[in-house]
Amino acid sequence: MDMTEKTLKKNYVYQGKIISVRNDDALLPDGNPCKREIIEHSGGACVLYIENESVLFVKQYRYAYGEFLYELPAGKLEQGEDPAKAAARELEEEAGVKAKALELLYITYPTPGYTNEKIYIYEAKGGERTSAHLDRDEFLTAEFIPLKKVRQMLANGEIKDGKTLVALLHYFARNT
Repeated sequence: MDMTEKTLKKNYVYQGKIISVRNDDALLPDGNPCKREIIEHSGGACVLYIENESVLFVKQYRYAYGEFLYELPAGKLEQGEDPAKAAARELEEEAGVKAKALELLYITYPTPGYTNEKIYIYEAKGGERTSAHLDRDEFLTAEFIPLKKVRQMLANGEIKDGKTLVALLHYFARNT
């Protein structure tokens, strides 16, 4: 049985700098019409970097949640940008580390019910210290947290960012 939904018409409601919002007309697999609310996003890339048994985090205020979050260095992909180049760029911009090599760990779909966003999760294999150079509208701090404390933070629910959780759980599953 074909369970594919078919798009009849893409109806753009909003087109912004980071996202576009659609309210599409579609058909269900049984032929009945439906609406699908979709947020288009160009995607993102993040990097797990470990040095001297410590994980590199950025801590920043996230307006949508009204709180500070610990996250891996990450950023939005520019249209057509290679995710590995974006990951390397963000690691250096946000944390002042130039990756020697990157290994793709996962491609994750953070919220498949209403967005086409994909996040590419990398692990940096070695790095060289440079200097951070944040974007004009970016306010964050970079800090290394020992692996033992990171485990406690995970167990206590202190790390809430999805891409960061995926990367850390992968790391600890592979290295336990």
